[in-house]
Amino acid sequence: MELSEFIKASLAEDLGDGDHTSQSTIPSSQVGKAHLLVKDDGIVSGLNVAKEIFKTVDPDLILTFFARDGEEIKKGDLLFNVDGKVQSILIAERLVLNCMQRMSGIATTAKKYVDAVAGTNAKILDTRKTTPLLRFLEKEAVRTGGAHNHRFGLYDMILIKDNHVDSAGGIQLALEKAKLYIESKNISIPIEIETRNLEEVKEAVISGIPNRIMFDNFAPELIQKLY
Repeated sequence: MELSEFIKASLAEDLGDGDHTSQSTIPSSQVGKAHLLVKDDGIVSGLNVAKEIFKTVDPDLILTFFARDGEEIKKGDLLFNVDGKVQSILIAERLVLNCMQRMSGIATTAKKYVDAVAGTNAKILDTRKTTPLLRFLEKEAVRTGGAHNHRFGLYDMILIKDNHVDSAGGIQLALEKAKLYIESKNISIPIEIETRNLEEVKEAVISGIPNRIMFDNFAPELIQKLY
């Protein structure tokens, strides 16, 4: 979903026929200032989303940023100020916080795993086990934390899992069917296959078909036998 569509739908869900609390207690012309303070150390993500949310609610709001997505932040840091109509700030406030808290949490967690494999050739990948309709934001947060996106959905990669292997009749048959499918459709997407034991890994390698082989729930000791 495009960011603009997401913001409009999210605001509509929250706003309904109006922010009756603000409308009843705050004059529409009243202006003020708000700022976002960090409550915990981590990696910030979602500042670009916050900017678009404020602009969508009220283009006249003035934003001043003191950080960039992907930067390390400390408790007490000031991320941004927003000046303008108080009613507009209050409408945007919760959506901004919800998005930034979630995205910064994901980015911070991703960075921990990235740091853990620093100095190696390993890359940290995400999954498509994401929150429905928030995938594009969550995957952006993964990248902000220095990790990498795996596949975005079912359409941009063939990922043959254990159920596919069993239904197709085995590793070799599943891979051959996937290769023929790609050729018949004239599409260019990678093929990955999930393996459950060393025998399946060997079979996948011998086939020469997959672009990537996944070791599903392999113990570290078992993976070491592959090297």
